[in-house]
Amino acid sequence: MIVVAHVSDTHIDGGPRAGERTERVMRHVDGLAVDAVIVTGDIADNGAPAEYEIARKLLTTRHPTLICPGNHDSRGPFREVLLGSSGSEPVDQVLSVGSFSIVLVDSSIPGRAEGRLEASTLAWLDETLSGLPGKAFVGMHHQASSLHSPYVDGIGLRNPGDLAEVLGRHSNVVAVLSGHAHTAAATTFAGLPLLVGPGVVSTGLTPYESEARPPVSLEQPPGFALHVFDGEHLVTHYRVVP
Repeated sequence: MIVVAHVSDTHIDGGPRAGERTERVMRHVDGLAVDAVIVTGDIADNGAPAEYEIARKLLTTRHPTLICPGNHDSRGPFREVLLGSSGSEPVDQVLSVGSFSIVLVDSSIPGRAEGRLEASTLAWLDETLSGLPGKAFVGMHHQASSLHSPYVDGIGLRNPGDLAEVLGRHSNVVAVLSGHAHTAAATTFAGLPLLVGPGVVSTGLTPYESEARPPVSLEQPPGFALHVFDGEHLVTHYRVVP
């Protein structure tokens, strides 16, 4: 059995609101009996080193934790503060818990809102999945499939076909995880579940709920997802933290 807490879109900006909501969610997650924690991007709001210093403290838990960048993040400061490394190449990482693995790839395009997986990332993902001992989640910031939300779909992953081609070669992938949409959502991609983590800083709304642009609620409480996989059966539970 593997249980993964999935947090996303904290948008730490140095202000009290994002910080308080992030601290509230992470304090709750830290008290859960999970095997790992992932945070699927937009860690900082402006990609500033000082924001990552705050995020580094807030996102620390007693559980193994893996964090990937989103479109609001900056790879240089992200690497330096959160990973203790340098460079501007994509931040691609893998975390193993026993024979289960969580693979997070960098879908960000520096300076752009939409996402793309670079050729180097796709090659790394292909090689990594080939070498894993067991099943895996693959995660990133940008969603790879339409969520029937025009605002978010307009800035989603731009080369989903390339990702689908890689995933099609590997039967060990259980599900694809993402953030970006600030809403708890579930659909399919490349024959797999695509599970979107809710936003911490705000909640994205569908066109059926709001005509605002961007369609975002600042009033709803932050949330997270729990992905539970028993070796055959995957269940996702979504929770809010009042």
